[in-house]
Amino acid sequence: MVEEKIPASGRELAGKVALVTGASRGIGRAIALTLAGQGATVLVNYNGSKQSALEVVSQIQAAGGAARAIGCDVSDFGACGRMVEEIVADYGHVDILVNNAGVTRDNLVARMSEEDYDHVMDINLKGAFHTIRHLTRYFLKQRKGKIVNISSVSGVAGNAGQANYAASKAGLIGLTKSVAKELAGRNICVNAVAPGFIETEMTQALPQKAREAAVASIPMGRMGSPRDVAELVAFLAGDRSDYITGQVICVDGGIV
Repeated sequence: MVEEKIPASGRELAGKVALVTGASRGIGRAIALTLAGQGATVLVNYNGSKQSALEVVSQIQAAGGAARAIGCDVSDFGACGRMVEEIVADYGHVDILVNNAGVTRDNLVARMSEEDYDHVMDINLKGAFHTIRHLTRYFLKQRKGKIVNISSVSGVAGNAGQANYAASKAGLIGLTKSVAKELAGRNICVNAVAPGFIETEMTQALPQKAREAAVASIPMGRMGSPRDVAELVAFLAGDRSDYITGQVICVDGGIV
């Protein structure tokens, strides 16, 4: 497991409440820790491993931060609505939404099943729509909010064997740009971050030859860390990015 520590930083997000989906491991975990390190109260969303989510919460609390685990399958529209209502009822507001929850079911398109295509789209793309849809009413009332969607370089450039994943992440970019135009007049910023090869449990599980090929495709000659992604997300979630919206920023060592 790649161990991420809460980075020492300022308190730029003090008083903010952030919902991070898929935050129990990998990039989502790093985002949760980084936002908490900057003072935000973090709702650590999970669907699979409650224990992993509780470990993230414990790490945040041990460092003096505020966090809580909240289970929800983001592909379920109604469940997302109930999750948002629960958060608002308990905290009074939500200021930051990070749509990080995502899955892969890779295969060549000639062999890909409809189930595998739909499953990836339901979580990666529809899941983001669900949370945005339910939180938008509160952001509009507040006349302020930050939404950061975690896309991928696969959604920008495509990737063989990932037609479903790339389509979901490309769709997330389109969703980002459209919602950004709709909400900009209410001071709500919506941006996407597109990571490349990042050192996570997923990339560590790659066969050695696949890892070598991946690194060889990166101009900087190395994979990034979850922290590299998390720091950008924290910037986009804070006040210093108030005039940035509708953008897609790659964190990929130069691949795209």
